[in-house]
Amino acid sequence: MSYNFDKLRGKIKEVFKTQYAFAEKMEWSERTCSLKIGCKIDWKQDEIVKACDLLGITENEIPSYFFNL
Repeated sequence: MSYNFDKLRGKIKEVFKTQYAFAEKMEWSERTCSLKIGCKIDWKQDEIVKACDLLGITENEIPSYFFNL
């Protein structure tokens, strides 16, 4: 199943300016971040929780950022 992360990409750019800066805060390599946002590897629940905390995404907004088909 492939998800659309365009809204998440926009939020990352809004908050961190670059995907690299977001990846650093997530304690990932830039490659890992790219693979997750590109639907090549899945997000783990704890990663979604951490990303939401860093990006200011509320619990109610999670589906629109992480599960948009």
